[in-house]
Amino acid sequence: MDSNSMPDFKNDAFKGVIGVAQVDMTPPADIFARSWGAARHDRAEGIHMPLLLTCVTLRASREDRPFVLLSADLGVWRDAAVGEKIREAILREFSVPLSQLMFCLTHTHAGPVLSPDDAEKPGGDLIEPYIAALTGKVLEAVRAAMDTAVPAVLTWNYGTCRLAEDRDFEDKKGGGVVTGFNPSKSADDTLLVGRITDLANNITGVLVNYACHPTTLAWENRLISPDYVGAMREVIRRHTDAPCLFLQGASGELAPRRQYVADTKIADSNGRTLGHAVLAALEDMLPAGIKLSFDKVVRSGADLGVWRAEPYEVSGTLEAAVTEVTYQLKPMPSLKEIEQQYRATEDRVARERLWRQRSLRINLGDGDSAKVGLWAWRVGDALLIGQPNEAYSEFQIKIRSEIPGAIAVINLANGSAGYLAPRALYDKPIYQVWQSPFMAGSLERLYEATLQMIKGISL
Repeated sequence: MDSNSMPDFKNDAFKGVIGVAQVDMTPPADIFARSWGAARHDRAEGIHMPLLLTCVTLRASREDRPFVLLSADLGVWRDAAVGEKIREAILREFSVPLSQLMFCLTHTHAGPVLSPDDAEKPGGDLIEPYIAALTGKVLEAVRAAMDTAVPAVLTWNYGTCRLAEDRDFEDKKGGGVVTGFNPSKSADDTLLVGRITDLANNITGVLVNYACHPTTLAWENRLISPDYVGAMREVIRRHTDAPCLFLQGASGELAPRRQYVADTKIADSNGRTLGHAVLAALEDMLPAGIKLSFDKVVRSGADLGVWRAEPYEVSGTLEAAVTEVTYQLKPMPSLKEIEQQYRATEDRVARERLWRQRSLRINLGDGDSAKVGLWAWRVGDALLIGQPNEAYSEFQIKIRSEIPGAIAVINLANGSAGYLAPRALYDKPIYQVWQSPFMAGSLERLYEATLQMIKGISL
């Protein structure tokens, strides 16, 4: 048999100069942290686990400007200007092009709410000092990652995890669709794991891309927490002695089966579920820079195909692209009208919804459309796609079906705005549909724009 006609097998990988750093970004234990409309408290009362900020820098050589990938234990940018100012500080301090920065949020719903407009609320006086401190932490993490960067290989492998479930549940007794565990529909269980190893094959960092809302801890919880992401990182740290950077996937309709609780043990259990799935994917990887090639046939009870492990030259390609996607907005009240409605009601849930709508109107402007960023990185054989909205998993499933290789699809990258649900759901009373400021067809617009942008970078 001609072994040259047989395909090789390898994990997608990138070889270059890679740095990893992680810093504690835990806010004061009594900061304003009302992320849930149903919450009866405004300020946190303690810390479950530290909030962490993780940075990975990627360069083809030491002379190059870095690709900066950041992940922070925050929910959303309630005030878009806060996130923009922090990203501008990174671009300015390290002379990084806009296309080479992705600042991502893990999307915990048990963290601080970072809007200076909330300064008058209980614990709100701590927001602006914390934002200033956070900016310093971000610059510290990027600098540390660059300063400690070494020649390394980033290797990717797919796995699966059953933590995420569909959460668009049709309540046949009460009528309508509620946001909660829906056992009648399967969920995307795809897990993508990246392993960073130095030239001595020591693991120096782990990247995890998985789509699942961190909503274990909800309105009765009064503790600052990274939700399940915290325990997941602990599992990985104990096994590898390396920091973990988490990238929230396209999780618009995905969340844990066990959620909406105050019991941190359940959040930790959810995290361990994901953590052990990550370890399985790590264990299943080939060593860095090793591929399997068909070798020969050994005749036994059956003809046995023998594959051999051999080294290969890992790709050092790094490319970045950024564009803007124009989304049509639904008819919405003006900022003035929203503020009038807010002042006219004393209902806490209604006020919370109006305050969020106010933030959307400020962040997206008063027009009938909005331009939102979209990023794509070619990192060796792999592709990273980041955008700030909360896309449904259909987006990542379709992208993976169209593009070969390891693909990390990231929600809440470089901002946060609203949900992007499939067009077919816009005639249903689903939270992600009525909450979203975007018209039907916006998810499909994102998909088309992504495919078009990918054509501009190497495949």
